[in-house]
Amino acid sequence: MLTGKQKRFLRSKAHHLDPIFQVGKGGVNENMIKQIEDVLEKRELIKVSVLQNCEDDRYDVADQLSAGADAELVQVIGHTIVLYKESKENKQLVLPS
Repeated sequence: MLTGKQKRFLRSKAHHLDPIFQVGKGGVNENMIKQIEDVLEKRELIKVSVLQNCEDDRYDVADQLSAGADAELVQVIGHTIVLYKESKENKQLVLPS
């Protein structure tokens, strides 16, 4: 689990990122989760945009993505979800303790 301090740190880092994935009418699927896992391994911190035509609640989408990709949910702000997962091979972010 992330502490409040770590989440604030990650939110500040994520502020400058653009969303890489979009969740639309089809909702969350296995293929999307697999791609998000791969990107998290490379980048550690990503944003996902929930489109207005998505039928699922954005908090449900956030829970599905974080659980499916085994990632930490940093924040849901508006229609944007911020996810973090520590990389095994490409560690870039050092979290404050």
